[in-house]
Amino acid sequence: MVGLKPSDVPPTMAVKFLGAGTAACFADLLTFPLDTAKVRLQIQGENQVTQTARLVQYRGALGTILTMVRTEGLCSPYNGLVAGLQRQMSFASIRIGLYDSVKQVYTPKGADNSSLTTRILAGCTTGAMAVTCAQPTDVVKVRFQASIHLGPSRSDRKYSGTMDAYRTIAREEGVRGLWKGTLPNIMRNAIVNCAEVVTYDILKEKLLDYHLLTDNFPCHFVSAFGAGFCATVVASPVDVVKTRYMNSPPGQYLSPLDCMIKMVAQEGPTAFYKGFTPSFLRLGSWNVVMFVTYEQLKRALMKVQMLRESPF
Repeated sequence: MVGLKPSDVPPTMAVKFLGAGTAACFADLLTFPLDTAKVRLQIQGENQVTQTARLVQYRGALGTILTMVRTEGLCSPYNGLVAGLQRQMSFASIRIGLYDSVKQVYTPKGADNSSLTTRILAGCTTGAMAVTCAQPTDVVKVRFQASIHLGPSRSDRKYSGTMDAYRTIAREEGVRGLWKGTLPNIMRNAIVNCAEVVTYDILKEKLLDYHLLTDNFPCHFVSAFGAGFCATVVASPVDVVKTRYMNSPPGQYLSPLDCMIKMVAQEGPTAFYKGFTPSFLRLGSWNVVMFVTYEQLKRALMKVQMLRESPF
């Protein structure tokens, strides 16, 4: 057996909520450079880019990261990490931590298992809830990841830090600026949440039902990898539009739909899959790290809770 033994008592909502947020932060720490590379590749090719951006060309996931390190410094792939961790603590806690609870709400009384429709509905619900709460952190994260700064000077940096970014965006673009791109983000995360959480849920269930694997690391790894691949394939087009729209200056695009139309007109339909490789590398590895850690954290937290409640 690999990892902690499954608890006899199902994990509570609080355990799932805390475990999901913590596991997502740990996964972000390991995979954040890939996410930054994905953002840089997705915005490459836009008409309205800075003179600095025109001087830099990115090729592939690894090439993008190496170019960033060479031109902007060793820490540049981690631009926006603070906002990223803030996002995961609020975002993943809701969309993943509350998924089982919402799924039970939608499941008819007396039903042995939740249907696919019920699971998709639960995934869409928690995904939309999470975006509504965490959108400002996502906007700030994307702005930091997309900003290019050549050389050691900090004079050309628009934001001095994460909190300054929140204040500056609210001051220059209004409070609504912090929720810029909410609609495409809700669409993206409804898709991603279904592809990730529902696929993981179903794959894990089938692997256990057919006794192909036991409820431990190999099962969690296979389920998470499959979830990451499905999420990347179906969500990449919406993800590209979301990234470009959230990073755009006021007036560049009238709406997410306008952003999509201009992108197709100027760059063709293949633009929807810009940054696919780093997206898959990031989502695949992120899902594996997150779900494996999440399963172990749930068991560890339940063990601690049971020890605290036990008299001796």
